[in-house]
Amino acid sequence: MIRNNSATQPLRVALVVPHIFIIREIMNDVIFSPGVLALQLAKNLAQFDIDVTLLTPGPTETEVKNITADMSNFEQELKNRGYGYIELLKKHPLVFVSLARQVQAEIIARAYGMANQGDFDVVHIYTNEEDIALHFARFCRMPVVFTHHDPYNFLIKYKAVFPRYKHLNYISMSQAQRQDMPPDTNWVANIYHGADPDEFKPRYEKGDYFAYMGRIIEPKGVDRAISAVKLHNRNNPDAPVKLKIAGKHYAGYGKDDYWREQIEPNLDENVEYLGFIRDTEQLKFLQNAHALLMPSRFSEPFGMAAIESLACGTPVIGSSSGAIPEIVRPGKNGYIADTPKEISMAMKKIDQIDRHFCRHDFEERFTSERMAREHADLYQKMTRENVK
Repeated sequence: MIRNNSATQPLRVALVVPHIFIIREIMNDVIFSPGVLALQLAKNLAQFDIDVTLLTPGPTETEVKNITADMSNFEQELKNRGYGYIELLKKHPLVFVSLARQVQAEIIARAYGMANQGDFDVVHIYTNEEDIALHFARFCRMPVVFTHHDPYNFLIKYKAVFPRYKHLNYISMSQAQRQDMPPDTNWVANIYHGADPDEFKPRYEKGDYFAYMGRIIEPKGVDRAISAVKLHNRNNPDAPVKLKIAGKHYAGYGKDDYWREQIEPNLDENVEYLGFIRDTEQLKFLQNAHALLMPSRFSEPFGMAAIESLACGTPVIGSSSGAIPEIVRPGKNGYIADTPKEISMAMKKIDQIDRHFCRHDFEERFTSERMAREHADLYQKMTRENVK
């Protein structure tokens, strides 16, 4: 069934977020940028005449219509064990993933079925569980488009399946993300992420410390940031700098010893771990920093922390990894630096960066409104092509 849209009828879009972390009971306890982005996108699409329905495994905090899967099997398992979601994930990851996949498959099937009944004009599968949806996209009569939030070669399950479906419709979040897929992949748009300018107010005074914010895992290169600070302080004993680290470490998960072996032993009076921070704490953390350090080793598909930092007027010192150079404009809103020596050199000249320009650059390129507008334009284009 193909619907004939008119100027008086909003386009109906199913925004499908199958990742289990987006549900209300989990989202406040984890770092989950794709979920935040999905909620922001759903909220902002309304101003562009889009009737959006958010489909998630369980209920989430949203102002739009929210359709959910049947979580009763998951909830019964938690009740039987006396666990919360995160505790089940830590102690029995295979059980957690198996139950999560069940509800993910259900909500994807629901979206495709409703589209075939004429309830949606476009189905947008969002977040990293869309590998389930890839196999069944051909059975959906309405246009389906995919956004993936990791590098396409990040996990074996990604590398094995995505190239087989390169003909489907894909939105990249950076030009760098495209490098992990075949050159003839069907990219229908490149849409950078966005943040709400009202949530990230700028502060233009000189900062008090250097900041790292995010997951504390080896691919993110937190040890590089620590080494850079220690190198700087050895070379400049009369003008030491501080590094404050905010985020979650994973020492309690499996064999991940990165925190215990490379981070925790190097904490001292100039390298401080703040823990996991959110909302107002996160805002102040970025506002008061000299610069945000993003010393990633792996191919970052985007980098939300970078644009949130710029929104606060805070420059970014990032590696040449992945999409970071698409965000950082050397000498204007920050610097590109890879080794601890290069990072240390960038730290010494960070005061040359105009913090007002950082905010202006954010407003020009990385707002949530711009992100929503570009998605709305794409949905309209896909619907017109489907009618033809």
